[in-house]
Amino acid sequence: MSFEGVHVSDPWLQSQFTQVELRGLKSKFISLRAKSGKVTLGDLPTVMARLKAFNETYTAEEIQGILGESYSDMAVEIDFECFLRAYLVLRAQATSKHGDTKMSATFLNAATTTLRHTISETEKSSYVVHINSYLADDKFLKKYLPLDPATDSLFDLIKDGVLLCKLINVAVPGTIDERAINTKTVLNPWERNENHTLCLNSAKAIGCTVVNIGAHDLVEGRPHLVLGLISQIIKIQLLADLNLKKTPQLVELVDDTKDLEDLISLPPEKILLRWMNFQLGKAGFKKQITNFSTDLKDGVAYAHLLNVLAPEHTSPSSLDTKDPHERAERVLEHADRMNCKRYLTAKDIVEGSTNLNLAFVAHIFHHRNGLSMDLKKINLADMLPEDIEVSRQERCFRFWINSLGIATYVNNVFDDVRNGWVLLEVLDKVSPGAVNWKHATKPPIKMPFKKVENCNQVIRIGKELNFSLVGVAGNDFVAGNKKLILAFLWQLMRFNILKLLKNLRSHSQGKEMTDSDILSWANNKVKSSGKTSQMDSFRDKKLSNGIFFLELLSAVKPRVVNWKVVADGDTEEDKRLNATYIISVARKLGCSIYLLPEDIMEVNQKMILTLTASIMYWSLQRQATGPDLSPSASPSASPSASYACLSAVNSSGLASDASPSTPDVSTSVPDSPSTPDAPDASPSIVDASPSTPDAPDASPFIVDASPSTPDAPDASPSNPDVPDASPSILDASPSNPDASVKDEDNNTLLSEEESDLKGSSSQDEREGTPSDA
Repeated sequence: MSFEGVHVSDPWLQSQFTQVELRGLKSKFISLRAKSGKVTLGDLPTVMARLKAFNETYTAEEIQGILGESYSDMAVEIDFECFLRAYLVLRAQATSKHGDTKMSATFLNAATTTLRHTISETEKSSYVVHINSYLADDKFLKKYLPLDPATDSLFDLIKDGVLLCKLINVAVPGTIDERAINTKTVLNPWERNENHTLCLNSAKAIGCTVVNIGAHDLVEGRPHLVLGLISQIIKIQLLADLNLKKTPQLVELVDDTKDLEDLISLPPEKILLRWMNFQLGKAGFKKQITNFSTDLKDGVAYAHLLNVLAPEHTSPSSLDTKDPHERAERVLEHADRMNCKRYLTAKDIVEGSTNLNLAFVAHIFHHRNGLSMDLKKINLADMLPEDIEVSRQERCFRFWINSLGIATYVNNVFDDVRNGWVLLEVLDKVSPGAVNWKHATKPPIKMPFKKVENCNQVIRIGKELNFSLVGVAGNDFVAGNKKLILAFLWQLMRFNILKLLKNLRSHSQGKEMTDSDILSWANNKVKSSGKTSQMDSFRDKKLSNGIFFLELLSAVKPRVVNWKVVADGDTEEDKRLNATYIISVARKLGCSIYLLPEDIMEVNQKMILTLTASIMYWSLQRQATGPDLSPSASPSASPSASYACLSAVNSSGLASDASPSTPDVSTSVPDSPSTPDAPDASPSIVDASPSTPDAPDASPFIVDASPSTPDAPDASPSNPDVPDASPSILDASPSNPDASVKDEDNNTLLSEEESDLKGSSSQDEREGTPSDA
């Protein structure tokens, strides 16, 4: 996903919008322009009337009247800045019409709100202390640390993107290859943006939700967005050991194998609550703790917990006092005697700060969990089968689903999709309008047949999208059939990738995109850059050394790969080094990918396809939008229209005291004197808010619900960036022993699970018996 900010040449005009708002409006403008090749003032009433900010305030006719009063010629062509000024005219009129109170309330309740937020000073201080503690010895950051919790130095330091990248590696070591981080003393705007893009894509890859955050938000150091991201990263770090693999002693919380399976499926914070209740039960505490907020406000549960875990430091009077604040103070004093990090104040406990309470309980668990090494029970945990490949696929699909911005957060794919609701949400994102919500049941679902109904609709939609689902029924998903769930999700992800590429490459032609097209594009791109590497298929074992993908990344953006740090790829260690570097460089470029280094080293066909497709999408999107998306650079925009817009906005009381428009420095700094492939200052044309379903996304793993996407140039011999729509399956030739199975019905490559499923199902149909699947 590209997290580049939307740059507007007029600083005053840019200051009137948040980056999330600009991305959404830019998406609307691009979609509108794609339909007829230009945008006029007369096109705006219908579009503006559908925007959430105005749909309850104006009709299209009223907007026509307002704009007609401000502008003399509604047929004049406009650029993006004029589009923004017209928006401000309407917003000013709406404020006058309804008063500031109503408009402010509407704004504060909007899903994309990024202004007028308050932040918790205590949370900020706690996070600063955490950063000072865990990054104190970092070679690059130690000259800036420790930060002062009482100041805003945190928000200044994160502006170059290095700190957040380092913090992600503390949470999940090895996520970011530090060779890909730009760590010069002074970074130019492009280098800062690359760091933030790398940070945000990597944050998504460890499970953070960054739907409403862009690189420009981090460059500006928006406090509530920065703290929100940091809190997610720290939470992932603190809960990393809340699983049986890292802490096998957790098996003490269960009595039998069934309970153990239930424990494994719980999200980390639920396991932490279960652990806390288990320890409180030892103290005879009867109340069940169900959250990290209201249930802990009186401090009684904390007092009992610490008495059980560290009786040698017990202060009996902590339970005698009736004042919650005093009790909370004594709880923290008890923790100090245990040498357990506080993370919060007594006031935070009394006020029920969820984030800080969770961090405090997690630290108590890490410091002293009070669990025993019951070998009999630990052996019970060892008996549970672990399929590493299935686990890796589940992880990939879980992070992909959570990146889509659906309402439900997925903690475990196999458990969370069984009622069908999550799959319907994903289908609605990938194929808007496909779901009949009148026939869907929202959780919690008590009646089993309602779950089956949801899953049956999932299967029906899948078949309409030409998925290979012969013999598969809704009951298979309700029963948690892992193989079929994974096969369905792969087809869903693959459909999304191909749809996005098709829209971007040949929207007007309506040609289908195939796996072969992606393969051809990658080979042509590398060849056109003067390199000789080629891949025969997505299973080509030569790909394991990573050289081909580094050459592909270098072909789409020459400066992005530092060849001085690339290994030969002859040994397993060299292959791992190259694989980790590839993943970080692709994320730094703007690709949302969820594969692991092992997927490249082992040449995992599915993950290799997603990696190649993501790089292709980034390249084609950049080609389609052009190297400079600054609205002032539009050659077709009418200067007179822009002047008219400026005059109209000023006449509505939104006078600008800014100097005449000058290009933003970040839109004019070249990548390097010798590199024509400099990164553009393009706005991310993403409106990641769930409230804006028709905003296209810059990632092949985030849905593009927009019916109109700017077309990339057609394929031609002189344009290797764009493959033709050739139906040939290049890596399915008889001469290639590693070739994937060809699906003759859909002209696509099938995974092993899909081909096995389709083959067995077809045979069952011929024999007249239902498939076991």
